[in-house]
Formats: sequence, C-alpha cells, structure tokens
Amino acid sequence: MLSVVRFRAALCLVVLAFPRPSGAEPARPTPAHAATPAVARLDAGGALYAKYCLLCHGANLEGYRADNAPSLVSPTFRATASDAFLRAAIERGRPGTSMAGYARAVGGPLESSDVEALITYIRGDKPAPAPLPRKRSRGSPANGANVYATHCQSCHGTPEQRASALHLANAAFLATASDAYLRAAIVDGRPGTAMQSWRDALPASDVEDVIAYLRSLARPVPPPPTPGAPLFAAAAEAPSVESVPVVVNPDGAQADFTLHDDRYVSVADVAKAYREHRRLVLVDARTTSDYLQLHIAGAISIPYFDMHDLSKIPNDGTWVITYCACPHHVSGVVMEELRKRGYAHSAVLDEGIFVWQQQGNPVIAAAGQLPIPAPPAPLVMPKTLGGPEEPPP
Repeated sequence: MLSVVRFRAALCLVVLAFPRPSGAEPARPTPAHAATPAVARLDAGGALYAKYCLLCHGANLEGYRADNAPSLVSPTFRATASDAFLRAAIERGRPGTSMAGYARAVGGPLESSDVEALITYIRGDKPAPAPLPRKRSRGSPANGANVYATHCQSCHGTPEQRASALHLANAAFLATASDAYLRAAIVDGRPGTAMQSWRDALPASDVEDVIAYLRSLARPVPPPPTPGAPLFAAAAEAPSVESVPVVVNPDGAQADFTLHDDRYVSVADVAKAYREHRRLVLVDARTTSDYLQLHIAGAISIPYFDMHDLSKIPNDGTWVITYCACPHHVSGVVMEELRKRGYAHSAVLDEGIFVWQQQGNPVIAAAGQLPIPAPPAPLVMPKTLGGPEEPPP
C-alpha cells in the first residue's frame, strides 16, 4: 500500500514539473452543485424583469414607480394571483393602460418560456397558491355602484377615467380576475400599498355588492392585432424603420418648441406643429404590441428595450418627440438615449398618447378596440432617470 502512495506522489511531481502549454486555460474546479433548471429559470426571470418590468414595477417589485403600476410583492397579491392570472397579464397586458402585452404572439418580445421564467421570478421561486374557492357574488350591482362611488372611485376611477390605483373596469383585468380574487383583495387589502383592508370597514353584503357592480362592467376583450394578421389596410406588424418614412412632413419647415423642465413638450404644441405640416420625427417608445393597437399617425416604433434603430433618425436639427402611455417613463428612457447620442432637439410628449388621441389628433387604431379611459395625472418623475436599477437577488 505504501508503495502505491509513493508512486502516486512521484507521478504528481512529474506532472507538476512540466509547464502548461502556452495559451492554455488554467484548470478550473468542477462546481460541487451545477445550477439546476429551477435556479436557471429564476435567474432568467430576474434578467427579464430588469429589462422589461423594473421601470414601472420597481426594483423590489413594490410597484408605483411609473403610471401607478401595482405592487407584485404584496403578500395578499402573491397569495391569490394564480399562474394563469399572471400569465394573461404578462402576455396580453391591460389594453387601454400602459401595461402592454409582452407575448411574441401579440407583437411583444417574450416567448412562452420567458413568461414562465418571469412568473417564477415574481413569485420569488415559491409555488403557486392554492386555487381560491369558487364563490360567485350574488350581490346588488345597483347598491355596489353607490358603495364603489363612496369608497373606491377616488383611487380606482370610473370606466371613463383612470385614477391612482389599478383600473378595475379594465376588460382584460375583469376577464381574468375571479369573484374570489376580487373578494380577497377587498377584504384583505394589499399590505405595503395604499389599498387598505376593508374587512372591518364594510359589511360583507357591501363587499358582495361591489363585486357584483364590477362584474357588471365586464366587456368582451377584443382580439389583439397579431403580427401577420390583417390590420388597418396593411399587415399587423410594426413596420421597420427602413420601410416607412422616418420624418413626418419631410418637406416642411422645422418646428420650434419651448420645453418645460428642459424635457417635456405639450400635446397642444406638437399637435399645432403637426397641423402646420412642420418637420418632425415621432418615436413610439412602447412595446410593439401597443403600437399595433394605437399609435400617432406617422410615428415609428422604437421600443425602450431595443433602441438600435435610433441611429437611423436624422440628426439635423429636426425635433424628435418620443411618447408613451406612462406618459413620461419609457419615452424618457428613449429621449435620454437620444441626447446621449447628440440629438439636442429631442423631447418627451408631456401628456402621452392617450391625451393626444382624446384631443382628436391623428392616430392609427386597430379595429374593434374598446374605448380608452382618460389617463390619470402623471407621476412626477426625476429629471434624469439614470441607468437601469438591478433587481433584488
């Protein structure tokens, strides 16, 4: 036995005496535990969240960073939101709000595996909650409307007007939120947000009446304009920058804008320049799925997460106006990138596309879409957004 040990020791000395071949990589130890598929999916979900979701929902999933995007980390939300509910919200979005559809099937960037990774990350790698009991509300919509107007409307708005919290009249939301989900949200609230528990503030009958009222607002969700399907008079896909004119009114005189806070230009001023056939570039900074549903006539699609086409915009003094529905956040990201590249005449459309549309300015809209409610007042955003935050570990 001793001779075997001495032989192995001698062999090690011989091996160490020979130098490593030039350019060879040093030997690396094999990790004791290779990453499991679950860990890889969680990491992938974190990277996707940082790229697509963090801007509005916050680095810690706390929400309300832009356009009143809801918290994704409130314990009562995680305890009641099914995987199917999350999947529908990510894939289809909430049409009529700034929450776009991110599935590739509707013009977004995500494959189904990406959506599943995002769900894993949103859940913090915890399992999906147990299904809620199926109990339909038998309340009175008429009384529910009165209770809602008294206690809920100031935050959740009306069918025609959004406010500071989740728009409960949204058709896509109501199509996926069960009565049990609504009941739990009302009774238990959303800890960590402004949504209080109404368990001790409303009698159970009023809760049921509010649910019945909300259910009365439900409308069929129109099918999304999908890439490759008929849209308007052309194909339902955002035309590439190479295939459409980048400049609106290319033969017009240059526009002349006065910005406030050195970054915002009003809808009224841009609409006036548009009507006067001034030379402009209009950049839709939202996800392509939103562009397909509604965009300013003549705008080009350059999403905030894929800005490689910015270099195709002429930098000759023509005003470049970025817009979104937030109305400042993702358009601000694109505008700041333009300024980094030397586009001094760049600005954010202050009130966003929904106000542009509601004031009767030219838009291209997909057929069959539901009316868009008036947007809430914008949150006050920092003048410099800075680099992207990192999601929590």
